[in-house]
Amino acid sequence: MLRVSVFADRASMGEAAANDVAARISQLLTKQAFVNIIFAAAPSQNEFLAALVKSPVDWHRIRAFHMDEYVGLSDAAPQRFGNFLKEKIFEKLPFLDVYYLQGNALDIEEECKRYALLLKQYPVDIVCMGIGENGHIAFNDPPVADFKDRQLVKLVELEEACRQQQVNDKCFTDIEEVPLNAITLTIPALMAAKYVYCMVPGPTKAMAVYNTIHQPVLEQYPSTILRTHTAAVLYLDAFSSNRLEKTAG
Repeated sequence: MLRVSVFADRASMGEAAANDVAARISQLLTKQAFVNIIFAAAPSQNEFLAALVKSPVDWHRIRAFHMDEYVGLSDAAPQRFGNFLKEKIFEKLPFLDVYYLQGNALDIEEECKRYALLLKQYPVDIVCMGIGENGHIAFNDPPVADFKDRQLVKLVELEEACRQQQVNDKCFTDIEEVPLNAITLTIPALMAAKYVYCMVPGPTKAMAVYNTIHQPVLEQYPSTILRTHTAAVLYLDAFSSNRLEKTAG
């Protein structure tokens, strides 16, 4: 069952989520040698990541992954998700290992296989994620989302609504700049984690949040799959939870 926590603003939401994730990491480290975590790269994660880097966790025992990457952007492009996470968290903490998706690999199919093997070698304990305006998780947009996907990592074509969100988030100035394709971890790869923490602030996510909670669990609404996870938490602010409040009223 999906647990929902609502906060007054992005800062308090991010801090609460970071505290919960840090506590879970520390708890897991009392039972196992290492913890494997997948991180999302998006402005929606800023407050969470900023709080998490201050958490007293034994980061030397953490392996880090990220859940998607554009295909075709220059290696130095700040919009690349690996670069985003490197700046926000990966280079700030002494991780045991950080595994980057290579969106400019010469053979994208082989890159997907390489990353899938890493996920099999190091089964995921925690996923820290968001939800897109179109309900996507990672880059599993409605047209390509598959709750029973046989792949762990795959090449996808991005839906126009997803590409427009990147402009709305001010990551790009125009939709023509947004790549058409990306590598993404699939929904089964994300849902295989023992624990899922999903941070979704902002007014542009209100409808996606409503759909996540109230629509049928269908690929048309990819984030609804969170309701089937045994240990998932959804963190909202006053804006992203707005439609829920109106409905309750």
